Amino acid sequence: MGPISFVKEYWRILLLVGFVSGALLALFIPGGIMADDSLVEDESVDDNPTNLEYGLGLDGGTRISAPVIGMTAEDIDAGAVDDEDGTVDRERLTEIENTLYDELDLDTGNASVSVDDDGNVHAEVFTHEVTEEEFAAALAEADVEVDPDDIRDGVSAQTRDQIVETIQSQINAAGLSGGDAYESARLGGDYYIVTEVPDMDPDELRELLSERGVVEVRAYHPDGNGSHTNETVLEGEDIVQVDPPEPAERGTGYSVPVQVDSNAAPHFQERMNELGFTSEGIGQCSLRGDGETINFDHADTDEQYCLLTVVDGEVVDAHSMGDLADGMSAGTWANDPSFVMGAQSQQQAQTLSVNLQAGALPAPLDFGQEQTLSLSPALADQFKLYSLIIGTLSVLTVSGMVFLRYRDVRVAAPMVVTAMAEVLILLGFAALIRMPLDLSHVAGFIAVVGTGVDDLIIIADEVMDDGEVNSQKVFESRFRKAFWIIGAAAATTIIAMSPLAVLSLGDLRGFAIITILGVLIGVLITRPAYGDILQRLLTDK
Repeated sequence: MGPISFVKEYWRILLLVGFVSGALLALFIPGGIMADDSLVEDESVDDNPTNLEYGLGLDGGTRISAPVIGMTAEDIDAGAVDDEDGTVDRERLTEIENTLYDELDLDTGNASVSVDDDGNVHAEVFTHEVTEEEFAAALAEADVEVDPDDIRDGVSAQTRDQIVETIQSQINAAGLSGGDAYESARLGGDYYIVTEVPDMDPDELRELLSERGVVEVRAYHPDGNGSHTNETVLEGEDIVQVDPPEPAERGTGYSVPVQVDSNAAPHFQERMNELGFTSEGIGQCSLRGDGETINFDHADTDEQYCLLTVVDGEVVDAHSMGDLADGMSAGTWANDPSFVMGAQSQQQAQTLSVNLQAGALPAPLDFGQEQTLSLSPALADQFKLYSLIIGTLSVLTVSGMVFLRYRDVRVAAPMVVTAMAEVLILLGFAALIRMPLDLSHVAGFIAVVGTGVDDLIIIADEVMDDGEVNSQKVFESRFRKAFWIIGAAAATTIIAMSPLAVLSLGDLRGFAIITILGVLIGVLITRPAYGDILQRLLTDK
């Protein structure tokens, strides 16, 4: 038999072997098949022999669910969108936003006016300190008429999506492998942002989420009247590349090397020259910190030219213009715009690095209404052990029942091996896409073993219904009949589980996803392969 004939004859079995081999590679190759070096740099110290990642129930950690603080005026007539061609007047949006800041005396980042995908304008404020009447009055000052009854609590779907994306970026930037963030709908139309992070206690996670991540570089300089003033010269979105924190080359503290966006660099350079930072201000910054804050008590006794690193309104470092002055005064720094941002402590430097990489959280979370679930790593390890024991017992139980049912190793052994191959392929897929496995997924795996063996029993019973099978033609006829039955059952299962997989229903979602994937792998790969194996063992050919 030539290679082509061999492939044609055994392609279903070869397909199963190929998927099992791929699953083994995904599970046990260091870093995984689709590994990114930046994601696996810490895995060398991990005692996990596989590439599987574990969620809250199997690794310990914390889950916090909290709504978003804010009010929204949706579908307002702001005169910012052309009704004919749909073009957006960005200056008009900025004008309305600035009016909200002025009228409501808001801090940076606490208001937004934007256009959604359908071309509707909505305005939002992200604070508890503004009433619906005050919000409507501020919009009226911007020539936007809105009834206070049309203003609702909560933020827009666009803002919630941005919050989820930013939190996920914060988790990744902080190196918290296996963490996840998603939106959960509640009865009554409320929406909660759910964040799950393994191996972190509630206080640590709450601290990570409570920081808005608004990063600025401010120029602190004399105002000409014997005092000092400051202005923002760089914002977080002006930073395009961030390197890991490192100890400062001079003095104490830590520094975070950054690359400035080429579009923002010329303005930064120009302002440094105009404000005197590259001339009389060189080295003129005596502000020092105590490891946490910067002392401004004696700032006005001498002229100060300080670049302040500000995170969420808190000054975490102040330093003078040093080697950058020459390049900026010559106008060449903007050609390769990089410098370091400082912090007084390593924790502040790490927070600064995470915030720069993830960006600012569009709106704060309301921890006064939070729902918290925390699980210790020791208890999670017990759950992991129990899951392994239960999985092993289910396999042994199924194997024993199958053997008692058929009393024929030719039928029972391939059935058990095929069912285990299905679970192995699922585990490989989870390792490949870095799906954090939780207790709900374990329940899904057990369900997959049960439904998988059920389908294989249907095949075996249908094929052996009228006694021994001696010809390939009879076998194929009976197998097709059995396959229609399990195909219909698979379709029913997928339809029934689809709502659970799509809706934000917590742990039920993980169970549904694993079950659906197991059914698809069974119908497309393992059931046909089992039919081929059974045919070779039971027929003369």
